Amino acid sequence: MTGTTTEAAPAGEIPQALTKVLGERYLAYAMSTIVSRSLPDVRDGLKPVHRRLLYAMRQLKLDPEGGFKKCARVVGDVIGKYHPHGDVAVYDTLVRLAQDFAVRYPLVEGQGNFGNIDGDNAAAMRYTEAKLTAVAAALMEGLDEDAADFRPTYDGTEEEPVVMPAAFPNLLANGAAGIAVGMATSIPPHNVGEICAALTHLIAEPDCAVEALIAHMPGPDFPTGGVLVETREAVAEAYRTGRGAFRLRARWGVEKLSHGLYQIVVTEIPYQVQKSRLIEKVAELLNDKKLPLLADIRDESAEDVRVVLEPRNRTVEPDMLMEQLFRQTDLEVRVPLNMNVLDKDAVPRVMNLKEVLRAFLDHRMEVLERRSRHRLDKIDKRLEVLEGYLIAYLNLDEVIRIIRESDEPKPALIAAFGLTENQAEAILNMRLRSLRRLEEIEIRKEHDQLTAERGELLALLADEGKRWAAIAGQVAEIARQFGGATALGRRRTELGAAPSAVVVPIEAFIEREPITVVLSEKGWIRALRGHADNPEDMKFKEGDGLKLALKAETTDKILVFASDGRFYTLGGDKLPRGRGHGEPLRLMVDLANEAEVTALLVHKPGRKLLVASNVGRGFLVEESEVLAQTRAGKMVLNLDAGERAAFCLPAEGDGVAVIGENRKLLVFKTEEVPVMSRGRGVILQKYRECGMADIKVFTLAEGLSWRSGERDRSEKDLTPWLGKRASAGRLPPLGFPRSNRFG
Repeated sequence: MTGTTTEAAPAGEIPQALTKVLGERYLAYAMSTIVSRSLPDVRDGLKPVHRRLLYAMRQLKLDPEGGFKKCARVVGDVIGKYHPHGDVAVYDTLVRLAQDFAVRYPLVEGQGNFGNIDGDNAAAMRYTEAKLTAVAAALMEGLDEDAADFRPTYDGTEEEPVVMPAAFPNLLANGAAGIAVGMATSIPPHNVGEICAALTHLIAEPDCAVEALIAHMPGPDFPTGGVLVETREAVAEAYRTGRGAFRLRARWGVEKLSHGLYQIVVTEIPYQVQKSRLIEKVAELLNDKKLPLLADIRDESAEDVRVVLEPRNRTVEPDMLMEQLFRQTDLEVRVPLNMNVLDKDAVPRVMNLKEVLRAFLDHRMEVLERRSRHRLDKIDKRLEVLEGYLIAYLNLDEVIRIIRESDEPKPALIAAFGLTENQAEAILNMRLRSLRRLEEIEIRKEHDQLTAERGELLALLADEGKRWAAIAGQVAEIARQFGGATALGRRRTELGAAPSAVVVPIEAFIEREPITVVLSEKGWIRALRGHADNPEDMKFKEGDGLKLALKAETTDKILVFASDGRFYTLGGDKLPRGRGHGEPLRLMVDLANEAEVTALLVHKPGRKLLVASNVGRGFLVEESEVLAQTRAGKMVLNLDAGERAAFCLPAEGDGVAVIGENRKLLVFKTEEVPVMSRGRGVILQKYRECGMADIKVFTLAEGLSWRSGERDRSEKDLTPWLGKRASAGRLPPLGFPRSNRFG
């Protein structure tokens, strides 16, 4: 039902469209998920569950200098007073905040089994204990000084902070991740020393560009280390827009062994990658023979990470092996950046780096003002009491008389000395021992100190420049406590150079070995070990013989050109080996029944090929354009009925010699032949009732050579035969073979 009901509604009920009601309910649910569960606040970087957990631990007095308490006690207080959700979810949150491999600056210090980088779970909450860290204490510094607003808890019996004062820049330092309804957030952790440097720069130059801040914050700093291999341009664009991703690789090194052998040792793995699952994945790829350069993997980790990789043989390049692993395993990951956060008005939006830092500084300004006003109010109240004490000391005998003789001493004191109610109450509550002379001196000293402090606070609140200077001092103090000079704050993730964008071919992962590719007349293909000098001596099946032989290597791609104008690509390592007769080529590629193989070539990147049909039409084609990715091959030379693709040869030279079946020879420049990726081509030589007999590409300066019987002959002066493409040509020089072939 999508419309309103036509029946009369019961008294007190208002009929509404179902779609409207569902929309309102779903929107309320979505906003609750976004604001109260999934997205962090830009000011303190916490979600409600984190905030309530830390506040509950503070209320339990689990200070950094104090002792530990059972996690079950903490979880019970959290779900009982502040966060009415499942205990498992709350305990999982507590555990993660204590894991130094999951959180860059842990907010909880754990005692007991809190899991490990292999993905093992923590012990049950009844066995583990926890307390707050100094970082968490800095986050909550000033809560008792009206630094943040409080709101009633879910049952109205307690109060909880809306946001933490956050002296520590937690959002960027520890990062955040969450999935809400229709939106998500993903912020990697950063180095707090670098964050403080960027904050200091922003205080000094509020109108600076994002690039100026990136100079201080060059990239994330993950708790598990690794090497950041993203380009500087991509990092800058991500911080400029608030969206992007960072490539993170494992840190590795080479350990030399005896006899020229070596092994690769991985000492740091990417962020949030489970080591045990990573090793399982590599082992699966090994079993599936998808890692031809790797022989074995083993885990020698203790408290540190040590994953050993054994290469297939000593000739394997370590860089090549690791490049293969980076491409196929989680030794390289992409860490997304999506700085979708709640601003101070609880509105979700994507911020760039400068906006996030500015929001933190604005929050610190508000906290400073609130704490200053709170302290000022405390000082005013104390000064009021101290001034009352001083009046009492100046009139001590009269004060004592009034107290002894008056039934209502309080109004009498107020009337006699013009005291306020607070001052009169303080005097009446004063102990007798405080009437000594020394106490009066202490009161005057305290009065002078508080008066001076009051003046400083008033000056601070009246001068924005002083407030920013105070905030800069607070930022410097955070940098001193948790920055790069400390063991906790030292940068862990190395900023490496971006890897080459060139795709490493799979041939680089194949052991290089010379082979001779042999194709028989009946279409059987094989690869013989080494380079055979006399392919005519090879053995074939009865009735079969040699058609084509090609010297190559196992790392080469073999190009097969068929008479139907189609190219096929074979891997040199994929050809059948051994002493047999090989396999039919048609089982390896989808060669048409009526088509025959015209040419076999070793692929050379960057080279051009000259392809031509038997009727004398052809063109040049880049070799990269003829590589086929499938068994079906790639059509390059289009043919009319009755035509066949007859020639395919490397275009290595500046001259082309064409001879027709009519024994007419034509020589023209290679530049006259167009470069195409597919087509029928152009006329190379004009014929009337015959076709092309042979074609050759050569260097004009060296002259045209050919094979005549057992001798090699050549002609240096080609002027009589030099002409334009598509000419008829002239009879060849004396001594040219009657077969009309260049040999």
